[in-house]
Amino acid sequence: MSHAEHHISSIKSLAIVFAGLVFLTVLTVITAEIELGALHVPLALSIAILKAALVVVIFMGLRWDNKINTAIFGIGILFVMVFISFILFDTLNRGDSSSTFKGTVEEQRLEDEALKTREPEASTIELNRMPQ
Repeated sequence: MSHAEHHISSIKSLAIVFAGLVFLTVLTVITAEIELGALHVPLALSIAILKAALVVVIFMGLRWDNKINTAIFGIGILFVMVFISFILFDTLNRGDSSSTFKGTVEEQRLEDEALKTREPEASTIELNRMPQ
């Protein structure tokens, strides 16, 4: 039973990957300060996946490992992207209960609060004072 030899990366390639990771970290901090709306989370996740892929491929040696391990890593990333997409689609539609209520949940809450703080009408006050 033979084993593949261990690959030793050069200092130059490790330094380039390290510089790329530092650049992506700075890019993450910069994009966190900019208001991007709905693109904020997908951009942050894309940068994080790219950084993780660099670490796994170069520092952990996946590039020189068995190709089945590369396929498993790729499939794992694909499943994570699918699951996170489902979560993002779900959170985008929260508060939209237009099929059962008029307006969003937030609008319904504001209407309920307005009803609670509103002065009772004169007719309801008179009904409460009447002897029964």
